Amino acid sequence: MNLQSTLTCPICGHRTTEIMATDACQFFYDCKSCGTRLKPKVGDCCVFCSYGSVPCPPIQENGGSACCG
Repeated sequence: MNLQSTLTCPICGHRTTEIMATDACQFFYDCKSCGTRLKPKVGDCCVFCSYGSVPCPPIQENGGSACCG
């Protein structure tokens, strides 16, 4: 399981690599460049599933069939 994911801000394009928690979803993330507060897109469980290079651990583990929570 990959716990590193690179988040890309849809507003300014800034990219940053973060470590994902294995026991909770991250619903909000503030872009370190422009300050935009990212939140999951409709149908996604967390910001990593919406804007990350790698989906969250529960999605990785269950093949995309289960969200956090």
